[in-house]
Amino acid sequence: MSEQSIRILLVDDHTLFRSGIKALLARQASFDVVGEAADGAEGVKLAKQLDPDVVLLDLNMPGISGVEALTLMLQDQPKRAVVMLTVSEEAEDLTAALKAGARGYLLKNIDADFLTQAVARAAAGESVMSDSMTAKLMAQFRHGAAAPQAEPAEQELDRLTPREREILGFLAQGKSNKEIARSLDLAESTVKIHVQNILKKLSLSSRVQAAVFAVENGVGRSA
Repeated sequence: MSEQSIRILLVDDHTLFRSGIKALLARQASFDVVGEAADGAEGVKLAKQLDPDVVLLDLNMPGISGVEALTLMLQDQPKRAVVMLTVSEEAEDLTAALKAGARGYLLKNIDADFLTQAVARAAAGESVMSDSMTAKLMAQFRHGAAAPQAEPAEQELDRLTPREREILGFLAQGKSNKEIARSLDLAESTVKIHVQNILKKLSLSSRVQAAVFAVENGVGRSA
């Protein structure tokens, strides 16, 4: 494999599904599946041993749950790209995974091209999500389903500049840097810097986590 290969760990309790995903990813010259695990505990162990670029992690498995495994995987490597790959379309599962630090949330019914593109994007530091799950997250934002947090969250928000708060509101709507730049008449590079500052000030690891934070605290919600 090339030194540029994206190293991938698969964690899923269904052997046949893992085999199918491995075969699919193997078609990409830039991908290298370096390990497989049949449960969360084994996945955590392999993540530490192999230090993959991307982990594709099932949500519901015997033993520890996917979210618990995710939390443990990020303890030693907070910036590790862990993407949930699951059948669950429950908004609660989505929110729990993103709050725990998942880089993305993909449904197992996505097509092959979407999966391979998502893996590459996750390895590059982007957040990835199935379209239907993005819609559910945004529905929480639009309808105010998530209750505002207590005073500590307000203190965190006070660290942001007015422009950063504005951009956080766009993140809650699922807008890309390019879309935000167009809306605010800013350079895309400027928006990227603002997003990085937002993540640093709020102690978050991804723009998806920032979107969840914004949803929970009503940032950018229409009056």
